[in-house]
Amino acid sequence: MAETPERFSVGLAAWQQWQEAPWGRIRYTVAEANLVSHLESLGEERLRILDLAGGDGGDAIRLAAQGHHITIVDHAPAMLAAADQRAAAAGLTDRIVCVEADVSALPRDITAARFDVVLCHNLLAYTDDVTATLRAALTPLAPGGLLSVIATNQYSAALNVAVREMDPAAALAALASDQARTQTFDSALTLHTAEKIIAILEELGCGRVDHFGIRSFCDYIIDDDRKDESAFYADLERLELAVTHRHPYMHTARLFQLITRTRDR
Repeated sequence: MAETPERFSVGLAAWQQWQEAPWGRIRYTVAEANLVSHLESLGEERLRILDLAGGDGGDAIRLAAQGHHITIVDHAPAMLAAADQRAAAAGLTDRIVCVEADVSALPRDITAARFDVVLCHNLLAYTDDVTATLRAALTPLAPGGLLSVIATNQYSAALNVAVREMDPAAALAALASDQARTQTFDSALTLHTAEKIIAILEELGCGRVDHFGIRSFCDYIIDDDRKDESAFYADLERLELAVTHRHPYMHTARLFQLITRTRDR
């Protein structure tokens, strides 16, 4: 399921609008909180972070603002141009570098580098070979470094359809499918389960994998207008942060985040 850079470039405006919506803001806030809680274990104030398929810098800008140095790799020129603009507007151009490349064919200077952290966020849904993609993500990672993976949760699909669309027949069909579609990029998606990705990470030599849920409640509250109310949103964000690592909520969250550490070699 190879997607062209043009598809993501055309969908840039819709993507930026999604990021500013309550569900987009919650995605970035919770993912950042989960990641920051692990970064301290690396013992460095300024880390070298590789953001694979990092798009217009949604994750990178937040991490660069904390003093880290980020290399964004993406195959869509328009996304990278937008990332450059965001970095300039935030005064972070000295901490963010953009590289146009496909994750399946990373430049040698990237694969030979030793990054402290690699982000593989919202990429697996667009790849045909998950194992190869995760192996590519681990290659530039320093021994003992952190890998963060975010993917759309297959377990959430039927629940999402049943609650938001009030369509039990479609929800029943969703139970047997790992396919979905994103309106933002008008593209097919492959859904995954955390258990499946954890097993692959373990096969690739990773250590303990911490499992988090993102948007455990947000997507199942059908009154989207309420989410734009500042007080309601603040309460919702606090709730999401409280349950991100709490059983059983991460199992039915719309997204799952896995954070693991490579073994020291």
